[in-house]
Amino acid sequence: GSSNVAAGSNRRLQQTQHQVDEVVDIMRVNVDKVLERDQKLSELDDRADALQAGASQFETSAAKLKRKYCITINSIIGVF
Repeated sequence: GSSNVAAGSNRRLQQTQHQVDEVVDIMRVNVDKVLERDQKLSELDDRADALQAGASQFETSAAKLKRKYCITINSIIGVF
């Protein structure tokens, strides 16, 4: 009678606890993956910022070089 009911309840409680433990393990893995993804995104953002800075510097250098060569060519043409 009552011992069978208690045993059944205990078994269900153990099954439920096992399911909770599995869910907790899965959530830990998910949190680790989210943290890893966040770190990778942060690194990617840093690289994108560095590329943007490099592109801006290249644009400035190219414009200065273009002006320099235009002045040089105009000076040469003006001599002749």
